[in-house]
Amino acid sequence: MSIPNIITLGRILLVPVIVWAIASNQMEIAFAIFIIAGVSDAIDGFLAKRFNMASELGALLDPLADKALLVSIYVALGIWGAVPRWLVILVVSRDIMIVSAVIVSWLFGKPIPMKPLMVSKLNTVAQVAFAALVLAALGFGFNPTPYDLILMGFVTVFTLVSVSLYLVEWVRHMSTIDVT
Repeated sequence: MSIPNIITLGRILLVPVIVWAIASNQMEIAFAIFIIAGVSDAIDGFLAKRFNMASELGALLDPLADKALLVSIYVALGIWGAVPRWLVILVVSRDIMIVSAVIVSWLFGKPIPMKPLMVSKLNTVAQVAFAALVLAALGFGFNPTPYDLILMGFVTVFTLVSVSLYLVEWVRHMSTIDVT
């Protein structure tokens, strides 16, 4: 267990706390936890790279922590009514489709190498920025328009493009399976 992995596990443990904060209408707390999670993500990444502390466990845990946090925040904000439910469904469905495709490829004995696309990185940035803006607006009582609409547009476009590109790549990869 390296220090970056411990930090990542801490970020995973923040997920139920931030969901509780949103569900309890403690948006200032939710925003603060979101900032702490973001800073911890940067710190564990820095430590892993700078001090050669990267590990296979960390390579699996870090994106899991990021996804658990973002999906949980989107679902909680969607239930709370602060984020349109169609956007929550889009964001969550994308992740479910990607994970399902990976599992199916493993089941067929043809694991697909997971390499993040640039559009997926942009998607993550847009999702984080939108969630941060919504949490900040709710916590500190300001109107985020038009920035919320712009970021929601980015999240929508990047989510649709990234899932489409991953699906095309997965179909291409899986089409080489020999069915005899």
